[in-house]
Formats: sequence, structure tokens, C-alpha cells
Amino acid sequence: MFLSYRSLPNLISLGRLFLAPAIIALIADEGWKEACVIFIAAGISDAVDGWIAKTFGFSSELGAYLDPLADKALIVSIYVALAIVSVLPVTITIIVVARDVMIIGAFMISLIMQKPVKVRPLLISKLNTAAQLGFAALVLGAKAFEIPEGIWFDAGLYAVAALTIASTAAYFVQWIKHMNF
Repeated sequence: MFLSYRSLPNLISLGRLFLAPAIIALIADEGWKEACVIFIAAGISDAVDGWIAKTFGFSSELGAYLDPLADKALIVSIYVALAIVSVLPVTITIIVVARDVMIIGAFMISLIMQKPVKVRPLLISKLNTAAQLGFAALVLGAKAFEIPEGIWFDAGLYAVAALTIASTAAYFVQWIKHMNF
């Protein structure tokens, strides 16, 4: 058989990777309800693929790279698209994108210097991803159902900013230790 059940978590991650452009197109066309539904499905798939991999022992090296890549593609593209259509402030998008660029840059430097970093998400990173996905889902839902911005919007922005900055700092400290500065 070409694919086995063990491939299921990786296939789910790959599906999430392919959903990102569809969501971006819907945001650009102001298809808020459709974008919201697909984005929530993509967010749920993130939890499902991890649960399947851990519960059934289907974790793989490919999954260790594919899952965070799909998360980054989804989150970065959503935040950029929402900033372009003036739904989110550019500053939060810069914070979110800069974190991922710095992490990828550090990972690449480690590879070039032949000191590869083992891919292991930190707890703060998991909280950060959940906050970023949750806030984006709330924003898309608010646009879909014409709910005005309120205190929830500002609270979400500050929570995402704080967790993103904390996650960036945690990874930076871990990387500096790994590189024996």
C-alpha cells in the first residue's frame, strides 16, 4: 500500500498547508464566513494531527517539520492577509511574522554551522500558537457575523503580542545555549 495509517498526521498537516492559500483568497474576496469556517477547520486539524500522532504512536521526523511548517504558513498568511485588508494592525503582523523569520533564521544558521537544532516546541510556543489561531478565528468570526470590535479585540491583540514576544525570547535563549555563545 502506498500510504499507511501512520501517514495520517502528515497528510492532515499537508492539507492544512494547502488550505492557507484558499483562506487568503477568501479574505481577499471578503468571503468572511467561508474563510472563517475553513480557518477553524484548519485550526482544529492542528490539534487532531498531533493527537493522532501521539495517541497511536504515528509521530515521524517528517511530521516534526511538516506540522510547524503548516502552522507557520497558516498563521503568517492569515495575519498578513488581515493586515493588508486593514482588519488587523500592521504592528501585530510584524510581531507575528518577525518571530517566525527569526526562528527559521536561527534554525538555518544552526544547520549551516553544523549544529542542527532538534525541533521541539516549547510550552510557551504551543500557547502562542493557540492564541494566534484563536484570535484569528475570533477576528474572522466577527467579520463573518458583523460583530463590532470591542474589548475582546484589544485584549486579543495584547495577548497575542505578549505571547509572541515571550515565545520569541524563549526560543532565542534556547538557541543561544545550543550554540554555546
